[in-house]
Amino acid sequence: MEIVTLIKRCASLLDRAVEPLVEGAPLTLQELDFLVPLRYEEESVIARRLAEDLGLTQAAVSKALAKLERRGLIERAPNPADRRASLVTITEEGKRLMDSLFPRRLTVEAEMFHALGGARAEVIEALERLAEVMGDHVEKTAGDRRR
Repeated sequence: MEIVTLIKRCASLLDRAVEPLVEGAPLTLQELDFLVPLRYEEESVIARRLAEDLGLTQAAVSKALAKLERRGLIERAPNPADRRASLVTITEEGKRLMDSLFPRRLTVEAEMFHALGGARAEVIEALERLAEVMGDHVEKTAGDRRR
């Protein structure tokens, strides 16, 4: 229980630290997270991959992408290789918005985590291990439910 409480507390504190950056912006923090991988990819991204990378369900990703598409920040097109999948590309407006917000977000995060000093590598290692254990558990339980 204490691990879950700490994870939730850290996530909440991170959101509170960067939330002022999106005040008055036409998107939320979660939507900004969607635009990051799209901004730095040279080619379109499959929506399913976004779901996997962001740790979200395909339904949640589809809903968020629909909102971003309505606001002209992304474009979706059918994947010629797989008609069930869509290819997602950031628009010029989406790039402009990302280029104005994301560097400021990185600055806030760098300032926040600067105090870790030499412990930074240990924290990253522990978080990677935690994500691995949690991912393994999710995969195992999903496989058990499919049987």
